[in-house]
Amino acid sequence: MDLSDATAAVSAAAAGEFLTFRLGEEEYAIDILKVQEIRGYEQVTRIANAPAFIKGVINLRGTIVPIVDLRIKFNLGEPAYTPFTVVIILNVARRVVGVVVDSVSEVIRLADAEIRPAPEFCASIDTGFIRGLASQEGRLVIVADIEALMSGRDMELVDEPASA
Repeated sequence: MDLSDATAAVSAAAAGEFLTFRLGEEEYAIDILKVQEIRGYEQVTRIANAPAFIKGVINLRGTIVPIVDLRIKFNLGEPAYTPFTVVIILNVARRVVGVVVDSVSEVIRLADAEIRPAPEFCASIDTGFIRGLASQEGRLVIVADIEALMSGRDMELVDEPASA
């Protein structure tokens, strides 16, 4: 095995699979291992006094699942619910959570070296959930740390169990 073969083997070992989805004109990617299933968008049961981005909850085979609309969370304009709108059911931070996205694209493979650090912005712009950016077949994909996003301080409704 020569040096290039060894480098390719190490790179492949560090690669991961990511589910890509669209929010408006942007494409995001999340670790496929966090994805439990993908479902069509359905009406949710609203929760009083919840932030606008928390659409409500659904009953998924006996489990009450909070549903977060990422377009609202990221201030990407008014969401439009179309036949392409889907809910990605995730297992993050020992919780089952659903996120509403405009559409699911594909599963891609990215090596750690292909994910470049996100640019730094002023303190008022929260980029803590952005793992990095990757160029994939001529398009730029925002690689999100979905666990960091769903565990954020403003996600208390889905992060901490309700106290009695």
